[in-house]
Amino acid sequence: MNIEYFIATRKKKGFSQKELAEGICTQATLSRLENNGQIPTLKILIQLCNRLELPLGDLFPKVGAQNTRLREELNQGEFYLITSEYEDLADLLAKIDVAELDGSLLLQYYYLQGFVMIFRNAKVTDILFTFDQLLAEEQKNSQEIYRLLAYTGIGLVYLREKDLNKAGYYFQKVLSHIYEYPTNTIEEVWKVLTIVFHCGLFYGEKGDYESSDGLFKYVFSLCAKNHVTYYLARAVFQLAQNAVVQTKKSQEILELLQDARAYAKVNDNQRLLEQIEEQIAQLTTK
Repeated sequence: MNIEYFIATRKKKGFSQKELAEGICTQATLSRLENNGQIPTLKILIQLCNRLELPLGDLFPKVGAQNTRLREELNQGEFYLITSEYEDLADLLAKIDVAELDGSLLLQYYYLQGFVMIFRNAKVTDILFTFDQLLAEEQKNSQEIYRLLAYTGIGLVYLREKDLNKAGYYFQKVLSHIYEYPTNTIEEVWKVLTIVFHCGLFYGEKGDYESSDGLFKYVFSLCAKNHVTYYLARAVFQLAQNAVVQTKKSQEILELLQDARAYAKVNDNQRLLEQIEEQIAQLTTK
């Protein structure tokens, strides 16, 4: 996290530490952030950034891009996950011989398999076993991003089962680490986006729309900075869903949906386009 930029923005806006922290957190909490790099909870960080009119994504570094032929097939699977093409992802994974995979490729396989099982309504025990395999393999390979993806997946399982307390336990474990995760390749960008996007879904389900909106705006910022478009439509669409629940003005909701439609067309996300067109029709025919 670029703490120097945070401090510079606070000073530029004319806030003292006491003024910025008032009603959000203690001055000591803000001081620990600025002086010791101790990041507060997601909710506090978003509220501080909102007061400064500072996009959360501006505090985090850009990422580079790198791709390898070795990961080509599983990366295609990640694309299917991002665009909600779950049947295509399941078909792709079914054709892969797991015995031929090791190291990070096996980690990637387990992560994709676990997520597609969630969205295809597989048995809870089967999904959790897949993520247990991912966690066991990650201990041997020590790649933190896959541990965070496993926690995200387990959180989604409990969210699907409407157990917000257990889901919250896992999403909080993710959010306490994802801020500082170093990303150096385009594949890592996709994984971070997957984590942050689904954290945003959780907080929306929980009714914490400030945190949810903050996370979806962060997704948007990461996409824009790193020229990764695949999550743009879904993030903006979820902002529209949050706006609906919060009974915001129809014009604001319509503008979000129209933006989401444009991004979905760029990525040829037909499934999402159908949902967007349906909602736009409902709004414009009232």
